[in-house]
Amino acid sequence: MKLTIKTAAAAILASLIALSAQAGGPKVPYSQKGIDMRTNEAQQAPIHWVSIDQIKESIKDLPPMAISFDIDDTVAASSGCFHYGKQKYSPNDYSYLKNQDFWDEINAGCDKYSLPKQVAIDLIKMHQERGDQVYLITGRTAGKDDQVTAIMEKNLGIKNMQPVNFMGGKEHSTKYDKTPAIIQHKVQIHYGDSDDDILAAREAGIRGIRILRAANSNYTPFPQAGGYGEEVVINSSY
Repeated sequence: MKLTIKTAAAAILASLIALSAQAGGPKVPYSQKGIDMRTNEAQQAPIHWVSIDQIKESIKDLPPMAISFDIDDTVAASSGCFHYGKQKYSPNDYSYLKNQDFWDEINAGCDKYSLPKQVAIDLIKMHQERGDQVYLITGRTAGKDDQVTAIMEKNLGIKNMQPVNFMGGKEHSTKYDKTPAIIQHKVQIHYGDSDDDILAAREAGIRGIRILRAANSNYTPFPQAGGYGEEVVINSSY
């Protein structure tokens, strides 16, 4: 019995460490049932699904605008880079996420092996055809050598590429770390897979649209997409 309790306690502790390591701004209760790509892949939850064509139609009468995307699990399937970093820097916990050596290494070229998500390529193409300016805003901590900007420019076909906004590891007066960059660039639509992406968009007073996280992502626990009543792009896990 003692072994069982110890094992259970260790599992709970590991889960709490994982949550705290990857947490951003304050957690907010969901307002409705959402979808977790690991337990409800049928995408039948009663949430606000939208297609790229529907997004395009909704902004057809608006002038060109600034829009932004999160990076990890939104425009790129980058779990391999984080798995590598965890094994190298902290195989037994998530402290690697607070290790500057990890960020220096990962931002200096690991994204050459990250798969661009087709939904991001298609969304960016749609927005650029309208004349919209694309920004990338990430919760990653900046490294010594930013190769992320050039890799994402090439993989996603971004025109007039601006430097990636690395918002991790900074002091912010806002609740969510991406909010300052959203405000700075006068972004009107922000796309992201995490709760913090949607909540940062709301904090900035703009439209936040959810991209589904790939089911094999190692960024856990999975969020409830649509749980805040936000729009969720259909078939956006890849």
